[in-house]
Amino acid sequence: MLQSIMGQTRRALDDFNMINNGDKIGIGLSGGKDSLTLLYSLYYLRKFYPKKFDIMAITIHPGSETFKTDKLMALCKELDIEYIVYHSDIAQVVFDIRKEKNPCSLCANMRRGMLNSIAIEHGCNKIALGHHSDDVMETLLMSLFLNGKIYTFSPVTYLSRSDITVIRPLIYVSEKDIRALSREKNFPVMGKCCPYDGFTKREYMKDLIKDLKTDIPKVRENIFGAIKRSDIPGWKTEKNDDKHD
Repeated sequence: MLQSIMGQTRRALDDFNMINNGDKIGIGLSGGKDSLTLLYSLYYLRKFYPKKFDIMAITIHPGSETFKTDKLMALCKELDIEYIVYHSDIAQVVFDIRKEKNPCSLCANMRRGMLNSIAIEHGCNKIALGHHSDDVMETLLMSLFLNGKIYTFSPVTYLSRSDITVIRPLIYVSEKDIRALSREKNFPVMGKCCPYDGFTKREYMKDLIKDLKTDIPKVRENIFGAIKRSDIPGWKTEKNDDKHD
């Protein structure tokens, strides 16, 4: 499974020119199966990818007592990957001070800002996030149904304010394959630490696509193909290849 995922990751890197020689990439390591898959993929790809780049891992600790980074630290030490844990007060701000009823947006924005700052501080010019193909499609449906806009995030995003580029190397990889690799490699996946896990609009969209697949077997391929053929910024490639594994 790792070879297959690495192949899809490399295709994304090539299609969207995600990596250049001399890049230092900060991997957002949340402790979930997605970010761990990203860590492994870039770690092994770095050994033979034609463009030379360095990686490090960064974890934004939310400040909750149940969030433990010991196993992540041990893994990065085993792979000889530079690893930084930044202890924040996100949980306190979101749940105790702001008492957010819909905390996901605020939490994500705070984590993103901290991740950018830490990456820049440690000499990174790029940040890699573990968004996969299911995330791409779920974001499209959320934007369409909840905001009335045809939009999803781009494979590559340049942040002019911080002068750093965000890349998403797993955009061709399905969550199903990531789950299989996680079981195969016995990833040290961190348990759920947020009380809102499993009760978000994203989970609703995930279930919706799953239900649609029963009657429309190629619904995932059709949605992803539509995104690649659309005018959504960042999704045009020179190859214009609409195939999706």
